Order: sequence, then structure tokens, then C-alpha cells
Amino acid sequence: MTKSRETFNKKEKEKQRAKKKQEKKDRKDARQSDAEKSSSFEDMIAYVDEYGNITSTPPDPAKKQVIDAESIDIGVPKAKAITEEETFRKGKVSFFNSSKGYGFIKDEQTQESIFVHMSGCIDEIKENDKVTFQTEKTPKGMSAIEVKLLK
Repeated sequence: MTKSRETFNKKEKEKQRAKKKQEKKDRKDARQSDAEKSSSFEDMIAYVDEYGNITSTPPDPAKKQVIDAESIDIGVPKAKAITEEETFRKGKVSFFNSSKGYGFIKDEQTQESIFVHMSGCIDEIKENDKVTFQTEKTPKGMSAIEVKLLK
């Protein structure tokens, strides 16, 4: 008498394969039956209302807004000409260390504190002096240049 070549483990694996095959066939049949039920194009359409919500009803043509395509500006707006008076800002030296050669100027309009180094100064400055200056962008932020004392 010889031993059976089919072990319990092989039988279980074969049952699992058959079960998966049947589940796959059932899913395929379900998809096909759903496709037959709702094959109408009208059933698949969705609309977006004026608030951005998805609805099944088409939008009201009375609420449609007409926009003049000529009034839309595409691109960067033209830069206005900068005059000499606009480039110079006024401020007060809030802190200045003369031994190290740097300090800060508080801008009168924006009240922001702007770094200043003595290399950017035309006149010698000290704390509480009223000055005019220009700004330039540096890797560490805005810096004051062409700093002059106000008389």
C-alpha cells in the first residue's frame, strides 16, 4: 500500500485557490450587472454649483455671469517710475555701536528696524540721530545704505 501523494496542506491550498477564483468571478459578475443597470450617460454626469459643491442638477442659466475677456490682464503690471524722493526713507538711529561699526535705524513710516553698517554711511551717525537712507536686500535681510544726517 502506498501513501497518498496529496497531503493536508496541498488540499488546503487548493481549496483557497478555488475560493479566490470563485470570489473573483463573483466580483466580475457584480461589476457587469452594475454596468448594465446604469449605462446611461445622463446617470454619470455631475455638475458643480456656484459654491463649488457637486450636484446632480444642471446650473441655472439665469445666474450665469458674463465676463469681458478684454478686461482680464494677463502678465506682470507695468512698474511705475520711482522718483528720487520715493527712494529715500526717513528714520531715527535707535542703536549704534561705534566701536563695532553697526547699528539699527527705525523707519518712520513702517516702524521696522533696519540694519546699518558704517560702510553704508555717508555721514557719521550716533544714537537718536534723524537720518535719510535707502535700503538694499542682503542675504540676511534689509540693510540701510547711503545714510545721511538730517539737518
